[in-house]
Amino acid sequence: MTPLDPAIAQIIPLLPLRDPASMTPQSARESLSALAAARAAVPPPVVADVADISLKGPAGAIPARRYRVSSAKASTVVFFHGGGWVAGDIETHDRQARLLAIETGAVVVSVDYRRPPEAKFPAAFDDCFAAVRDVFARIGDFGGDPARVGVAGDSAGGNLAAAAAIACRDAGQKLAAQLLVYPVTDVMGGYADAKENARYHSRAENAEGYFLSRAVMEWFAGHYLSAAREGADWRASPMRAKSLAGLAPAVVCTAYFDPLRDEGEAYADALAAAGVETKRHRGPGLIHGYFGMGEASDAARAEAQRARADFKAMLDRGA
Repeated sequence: MTPLDPAIAQIIPLLPLRDPASMTPQSARESLSALAAARAAVPPPVVADVADISLKGPAGAIPARRYRVSSAKASTVVFFHGGGWVAGDIETHDRQARLLAIETGAVVVSVDYRRPPEAKFPAAFDDCFAAVRDVFARIGDFGGDPARVGVAGDSAGGNLAAAAAIACRDAGQKLAAQLLVYPVTDVMGGYADAKENARYHSRAENAEGYFLSRAVMEWFAGHYLSAAREGADWRASPMRAKSLAGLAPAVVCTAYFDPLRDEGEAYADALAAAGVETKRHRGPGLIHGYFGMGEASDAARAEAQRARADFKAMLDRGA
């Protein structure tokens, strides 16, 4: 076992979303926004062009932001931010989207999907799948190559990317790759059911003390789902899909000190068992959220760069 990265250990006490007993959706959003704003003095990674756009959604226009590193034909990545479905937005994940564009060369489309509790499951999934379909339909407005379209997301965004990849397969829409960063893959039991939690040892091993806690995951799932039975739906729990065969090649990232570690590993196992090309990055010494911690931790930055390089190789090869 690799010990906790010392740089990460120093910043854990500064991270938000720690107390589900007093947290509200608004306070969760404000604390993530404040964390992003605290880095305002550090210039964001530079891309050639950034534009706020909209995509066609099931409940009207979906706000999105498009990042380009050049005007040349390129791959396209539809990116879904994390934040437990409830929090997070285009702004909190602006730097991650920029790095994704810079390191893959792709046109990145960051999607501002509807969030609970105002819009419960499956609203976020519906928006994300609709966003991918609209990008395919208007690929000339983006990277221009329908054979090189991928999905990516972190945490709840990884959950949405995984579910969107399944929906794309079922709709005959061929993705080139999926990047699932410490994804939520199984919300059955809402992180409150002892029997379901026992399936994934990391929910006990890393229940608290490493930023994301099991109790906060229970809070997030409780806001996302209207009823416990929805946890069995593959759109909420990609692990529960009847088959994972035929899905796009996947890069699956986990973090050793993360309550979500083992469900991410289990999903990677299930993808590989279904014949899906799967690359893993296990985040030794790292915690949930490390893709956003590269400025503080060399280990976090290097692990994220390795994952994005694998994703780029899959995108460049095409569907």
